[in-house]
Amino acid sequence: MFVPAENNPPSFKGFTLVMPAVAIGNVGQLAVDLMVSTLKMKRVGYMHTDCIVPLVGNNPYATSAEDAEELHTAAEVYTSAEMKLAVLQIRTPIIRTKRKNFRQLIVSWIKASGFARTVVLSSSHAYQRDDQQLHGTPLRYLITPALQKLSGDALKELGWREMERVSAFSGLTDTNTEPRLCIPGGGITKQLFTDSCAEELPLAVLLIFCSEGDNIPDAVTLINYLNDWLHLVDKSNQGAKKWRSPSSWKHLFGSGVPPTIF
Repeated sequence: MFVPAENNPPSFKGFTLVMPAVAIGNVGQLAVDLMVSTLKMKRVGYMHTDCIVPLVGNNPYATSAEDAEELHTAAEVYTSAEMKLAVLQIRTPIIRTKRKNFRQLIVSWIKASGFARTVVLSSSHAYQRDDQQLHGTPLRYLITPALQKLSGDALKELGWREMERVSAFSGLTDTNTEPRLCIPGGGITKQLFTDSCAEELPLAVLLIFCSEGDNIPDAVTLINYLNDWLHLVDKSNQGAKKWRSPSSWKHLFGSGVPPTIF
């Protein structure tokens, strides 16, 4: 599945892996863009699979005319060796009928690569929140038992709110119904988390409730949330300005309104 960019495959042993879930507003993907661009991470390979929609295009993180002509694909891996950090960026939707296969491939790759922990950046429909989820911060987290043993105390010190389990039938109180994990609009987030629990993988999900639209502010909020834990950049300058937007973001909303229509 993973194809290295050079003859010598990189070692991910002990690295932290950050990846997005293709979810509402593409917030996780936008947050990963900010990480790769700001930390000037190096592309070390790509994922070859028929589980995602194929794509090829110019370098989304181009800094000059020369590197703008590089070809990039739908799913690529970037690293920062100094920070022992790896990122899997997924740029296209996961094919619905192959979601299970994709999750299995990701879990197998994580286990084979020896990542110390994995963080999934995701999002969920704001309009489908339960009553208890309407209060306070729109940010939530989930953590597998394997990671709870390693980082549970650190996350507890941050004062984060864990994703609430909700009733199967909203508005009804039935003592015979167990609350369940529900992440509407989250793509493979819930299933990947469940798979990771079963495989005893140290994995965390960080997500934000949002709506479709200009989701750059949501991405900045989510990456700041991650930064509180992983300390990717200096927190004293935390805010939108400290994160470097990639050159590809100039095309997020297309070109401006042509003056000739007036």
